Amino acid sequence: MVKRRQFLGGLTALAGSYLLSACGGGGEDGGASLAAKASASPTAKAAAASANGTVIPSASSITDSSGDVWTLANGVIYRNGSTVGNTYNVSLVLWYGGKIWHCGTAGQFFVNADVAEQWLPCSDPRIDVAPVPGSFYGMNGHYDYTYTPEKVVSMLKAMNCTSYRVGVSDDPRQLNAVVKLAQAFQSAGLTLLVLIDEGVYDASGAVIGSESTAYSRGYSVGSTVANALKPYGVTIYECGNELTRQDATVMDFTYAGSKASDFNNANWPVMRGVMRGMIDGVKSVQSSAKCGINFCVADVGAADALWDGRQPDGSGGHPQVRWDITTWHNYEVYGDLFNIGTDGAGPGFDLATYCKARYGVPLIVTEWNAGPERSESYRGNYISDRLAAFYGARKTHNIQSVMYYVLDSGNNTYGIMINGTPIDAPYNAFTSFTSSHADT
Repeated sequence: MVKRRQFLGGLTALAGSYLLSACGGGGEDGGASLAAKASASPTAKAAAASANGTVIPSASSITDSSGDVWTLANGVIYRNGSTVGNTYNVSLVLWYGGKIWHCGTAGQFFVNADVAEQWLPCSDPRIDVAPVPGSFYGMNGHYDYTYTPEKVVSMLKAMNCTSYRVGVSDDPRQLNAVVKLAQAFQSAGLTLLVLIDEGVYDASGAVIGSESTAYSRGYSVGSTVANALKPYGVTIYECGNELTRQDATVMDFTYAGSKASDFNNANWPVMRGVMRGMIDGVKSVQSSAKCGINFCVADVGAADALWDGRQPDGSGGHPQVRWDITTWHNYEVYGDLFNIGTDGAGPGFDLATYCKARYGVPLIVTEWNAGPERSESYRGNYISDRLAAFYGARKTHNIQSVMYYVLDSGNNTYGIMINGTPIDAPYNAFTSFTSSHADT
């Protein structure tokens, strides 16, 4: 009765390195003389990173997690004595959340990307942003559970959950099941996040032939799903599930995704097309609906390229994908959301801060959990730890919701219960935290 989560790969083979898996749930001066001296030796590197939040000025230099030394002289930024991109009129250089940021005299912030020494526009990452409260504790489920919608509502309320994610296509059988869920959720005052489960493959299993064909398909399924669910209070749609982590879209599943070149240039337009189509299809029915695009691991390379209309080969001027909510999957094997590695082993960065500053929309972690091989006691401790981290950052990092995977997996690999019976350690850890930490 219940789908089981399928991993394409195993767990990490080497300490600190990823063997990634795909989930299927459901981007003037100021101490110039000192800076110039510090930038004089291109080969000099320091061992310890500067404190988080270090700023030039008043600091004369910043050391990042890789030991590179950043300086500012006459409005130009240097790394180990060499210029980094074409910077000018820079008034502030900031080390924050594992990234280097700068602000010009006009007040615009930029963040240093990992590819081609690009500086990408953003907001000040130090500014706290809090989403609207009321849907923070979330859970994943499936449309084909044998539980009645009313039973799902009852189980969620017992765990203090206020939001629930379920996937659906435009198949009438799936849609009818999710409509019934939506009706029950509307009556109960709970939030239903609907994953529109459309991808880059056609009915024969081949990659869709063109961006325009993919767009049309995405538009059709997006408008069909929104038409069916609009009357029942659904306002949040996640447009696609792990589309950056398909055989057709990622070059190698071991890549962390922090570079656009980690992704397939030839098939990129098809992925972009189906994403744009789903968003536009939903908006054609519900102009006020919120649409999310989903990423995994450290896929800011993909997110930045889509947001800015770039291809993995670096070319620009392509259609932009703009979403209302950034959604992310953050399983234990992928690393800590607030200190995630950029190459599977190297220094990490605060992904949630990056998303907040780069895209300016709320973040929903639509899937998170430990690995399937973990014991119940381990999973319970992991749940307590992660909920504490997510909860502590919700008002500073614009985190709208964190959605545990999954309500029932048919066994104890991921589910928090089996056939309606709680699995003690994870269930108790989850409910203990939610009952003592209000979603306000």
